[in-house]
Amino acid sequence: MANPIVFLVLAHATSLAVAMLDPVDFLSLQAIGKSLRDTPGSSFFASWDFTSDPCGFPGVLCDSSSPNRVVSLSLGDPRASAPGLTGRLDPALGNLSSLAELAVVPGRVFGRIPPSLYRLRNLRFLAVGRNFLYGEIPADLGLLRNLRTLDLGYNRLTGPVPRAVGSLPSLSNLVLCHNQLSGPVPPFLSRTLTRIDLKHNELSGPIPPAYLPPSLQYLSLSWNRLGGPVDRLLNRLGRLNYLDLSMNRFTGPIPGRVFGYPITSLQLQRNAFSGPVRPARQVVIPTVDLSYNRLSGEIPPELSTVRSLYLNSNRFAGQVPGSFVDRLLGSSMRVLYLQHNFLTGIEINPTAEIPVTTSLCLQYNCMVPPVRSPCPWRAGTQKTRPTWQCREWRRMRG
Repeated sequence: MANPIVFLVLAHATSLAVAMLDPVDFLSLQAIGKSLRDTPGSSFFASWDFTSDPCGFPGVLCDSSSPNRVVSLSLGDPRASAPGLTGRLDPALGNLSSLAELAVVPGRVFGRIPPSLYRLRNLRFLAVGRNFLYGEIPADLGLLRNLRTLDLGYNRLTGPVPRAVGSLPSLSNLVLCHNQLSGPVPPFLSRTLTRIDLKHNELSGPIPPAYLPPSLQYLSLSWNRLGGPVDRLLNRLGRLNYLDLSMNRFTGPIPGRVFGYPITSLQLQRNAFSGPVRPARQVVIPTVDLSYNRLSGEIPPELSTVRSLYLNSNRFAGQVPGSFVDRLLGSSMRVLYLQHNFLTGIEINPTAEIPVTTSLCLQYNCMVPPVRSPCPWRAGTQKTRPTWQCREWRRMRG
């Protein structure tokens, strides 16, 4: 028969271990553990045994004060071979008053974002992306004045981006991409904001120049319904190293300054940009996509140094600069798409061999392509524009 004294010692040791954590945090972790569960292939909660000290649980980090408080909570094992967790985010999360970091690994967590999170006034990092959260973003998240990173991307969130979120004074990284958010982009007041990712939503309306801070280095707004001119906006953002405004309804000219940004890809396709393209100097951006706009005038020779250049489906006219031919035949240019414009010629020998590493498309312009080269299937099969379209275009240009 086991010695009862041993049981008393073990019970006392267990109570001491439990007492190491603040009682409110202890009960909150219990509620959080009950509202979530592992999906098949994940075993994150297997060692969440509340007869031991929760400060030793996976994903739980406590401070060293007495009693201990939870300061960081990372729910789910990112190394698991399957999506991490399912269930809902319990409102008890808002009771972890010392919490500075909260993360949920990509999984199948659903439901609404608990409004109680506004009580986490020490929170600096909040990331619950790549799950199935729905509903609106609580405006009370704007009360988290210490928040630096907010990542709610790849969920099913709807409604507007709250203006209160834009007013967060310490925000550095905002990721709300791949949701169903609608309405305008709010003004962002943080002077330390470096990253905004709002792509793949249903945002609409113009973006006033003062709405985005000059500190931005990463701006992705593609696949929305945003419109209006952006020349004054982009002229303020001199620190950008990533820019994607594609698949929107932006209008007006493209400021020459953007062609000097230290970026690897300039994505402005499928908008309503108009007017001539005027880079200030030779463009060293490797990929430039200006396709499917309303750009006009002659093609500037400064673009001949781009490796992959998409100018198709615009209103460019005149001759293709000779510098483009030199770059093409020298294998320095990988892609040159000029189809569906009003170009009248390109000085290239019909017997010239286009390098196999280069994709060139010239069809459906006001000229007969002097060389044969395969075009993407979307370019169609018609080699030249109807004569009447070219004549009408010349008449409209005066």
